[in-house]
Amino acid sequence: MNQKYSIAIAGNMGVGKSTLTNLLANDFRWTPFYEAVDDNPYLADFYKDMRQWSFHSQIFFLSCRLHHHREMMTCPDSVIQDRSIYEDAEIFARNLHQHGSMSKRDYQVYRGLYEEFIRFLPTPNLVIYLKARVPTLIERIQRRGRTFEQDVSPLYLQQLNELYNSWIEDFTLCPILVLSADNLDFVRSNGDFNIIKNQIMEKLAVKCEGIYEF
Repeated sequence: MNQKYSIAIAGNMGVGKSTLTNLLANDFRWTPFYEAVDDNPYLADFYKDMRQWSFHSQIFFLSCRLHHHREMMTCPDSVIQDRSIYEDAEIFARNLHQHGSMSKRDYQVYRGLYEEFIRFLPTPNLVIYLKARVPTLIERIQRRGRTFEQDVSPLYLQQLNELYNSWIEDFTLCPILVLSADNLDFVRSNGDFNIIKNQIMEKLAVKCEGIYEF
């Protein structure tokens, strides 16, 4: 795999994106770019009052994505992202607006910025979508123990899951590999991790198009 690749790992909260990013980065010697969750100064306030802090939080994440993209474009190695810029807008901001936690005015300003930015950003070579049922997500969120996430409702996670599934069905910018995080334990099982690696190498090698589910 001598070619330079750009990979994005997509998925809901607690699904295992950061863990898989780290494992793949170490194994393939790719440069990882992690979501700036712990650096977001609005996130704890956001989970207490989504309507008050949704715009601030989403703008922070958008600015971090742009910073990462600038670094990825100049990075000499293949890169792998923990969550993509597309998810910020198409999943999280959209969900906040649809359910009344982001005003129409704030959402339109956010969408305007996002749509201008993605016009000049390069697309990934592959999106890996980790999907999982809500009980799996809740169990993993509780296990990792971030205080501000512990009161996230199952309804909120289900709303995000539904938007993820719709987004993946309509996403055509690059190939997609769908992996079930309910069935694949890539942390404890080397066999499961090797399955994922082989699927990724196959998709990159043949430069295929469309959605592939495992």
